[in-house]
This record gives sequence, C-alpha cells and structure tokens, in this order.
Amino acid sequence: MTDQHNPKPEQDTTHFGYKTVKTEEKQAMVADVFHSVAAKYDIMNDLMSFGVHRVWKKYTIEMSGVRVGNKVLDIAGGTGDLTKAFSKRVGPNGQVILADINESMLRVGRDKLADSGVAGNLEVVQANAEVLPFPNDFFDVVTIAFGLRNVTDKDKALAEMHRVLKPGGRLLVLEFSKPKNELLSKAYDLYSFKALPLMGKLVTQDADSYQYLAESIRKHPDQETLKGMMLNAGFARVSFHNLTGGIVAMHRGVKA
Repeated sequence: MTDQHNPKPEQDTTHFGYKTVKTEEKQAMVADVFHSVAAKYDIMNDLMSFGVHRVWKKYTIEMSGVRVGNKVLDIAGGTGDLTKAFSKRVGPNGQVILADINESMLRVGRDKLADSGVAGNLEVVQANAEVLPFPNDFFDVVTIAFGLRNVTDKDKALAEMHRVLKPGGRLLVLEFSKPKNELLSKAYDLYSFKALPLMGKLVTQDADSYQYLAESIRKHPDQETLKGMMLNAGFARVSFHNLTGGIVAMHRGVKA
C-alpha cells in the first residue's frame, strides 16, 4: 500500500525482448547488444529496411521544423544520421548534441560525422535518456529515432525530454510500431523473426542481438498507447503519422 509519503516503488522486473529480467540488469543487456552491432549498424540498417530507413528519417527531419540558430538534441542518435542533417540546418550559430548511452555507438557516430566534415556546431555526449544532463527549457527540438523501445523507463525518459525542451519546443519520436493491415503484419512477423536473425548472423556473426531487436519492437507500445504516454508526460498537440503501413510511426508533440 502506498500514499503520498510513500511513493510507489519501482518495478523489480521489466522486459528484455520477450524475456523477463531484473530492472537494474536491462540497461547493461541492451548495452551488450549495441556494443556487438555498432560496427555494422549502418550496413544492417540498409539491409533490414531495404534503405527505407533513410526516407523515414528524412520525413522526421522535415517535420521537426528545425531552423537556423536552433538548439537540437538527438537522443539515442547512434551513428549520427539525424545529427548530420540537423547540423547543416541549424548553421554555425545553432547547436546539435548527439547523445547516446552506448559508448561503442557514439564512437562510430563521432568518427562518421568527422569523416563527413560536419561543422563545429556539434557536441557528442554519453547520456541516459532517463536522466538527461541538460538544463530545463534548453532545446528547441528533441528527437529520438529507433531508441525509445530500448529505454527501460519510457515514461521517465519522456518526462526528461519534456523538461529539457523550451516552451513551444517539439519532440519527435521515430520508432517501429504496429502495422495496420493484418496481412502486412503477418508478413512483417515472418520477416522479423526469420530473416533478421539470419542477416545478423551472416553480417555481424550475431543472430541473438537481432532476435532481441525483433522482440523489442513487438514489446514497444503501439501508436495510440505512445500518444497517451506523451500526453501524460505533459506534451500538447500530440499526433502521429504511420509510415510504411504502420511498420514505423513518427510521433510529434509540443511543450506548451
């Protein structure tokens, strides 16, 4: 039994794909997955999505409304696809922070951005989405692409994203979601649980990590549930747009 003086205790267990694990263990388990796949992450993204992930990300960038001089936080930014595009858009007087909890992913992203000649308006920060090391009301735009499903406490992370946004600032969440068509859903399941682990085994010698990724997608909240979570975190004018039949959805919310 809880009351205002004794807040509700944190749950002792959570999910890691289809497995039930201790809450405090999930972060390290997810880290192991991305340490394993970091070097081949971009190659696998192109193979798994047949290159369509680039279209999904371009749509998110367009919907962000990022302008010259803006401050942008790209959470779980990994190898820096969104970060690179935002860096060009905000110009020399803007700022883009690439944040990721995983050191291996950040290293790959930092090297890739340096090789592509990204301007000096970029900072790379190792950070946990649940405890963002940034001040209140700081960013014009926050994005998280294909990262929220790996966060242990999604509500806490969404609250942190709300905190660091300026009033009027925008959050964009690009994530795998639930296909709307039953036939598409069945085909997608077959592809996810048969083809993805096989690709992982052939390209990265790691089938288990891609089995986890397929499972993590199925455990992620559907479109309407995530919309409700964003509203609960304080966002206004929350909407979502299904991409590729709902295999992916882009959610957008504004800090009032």
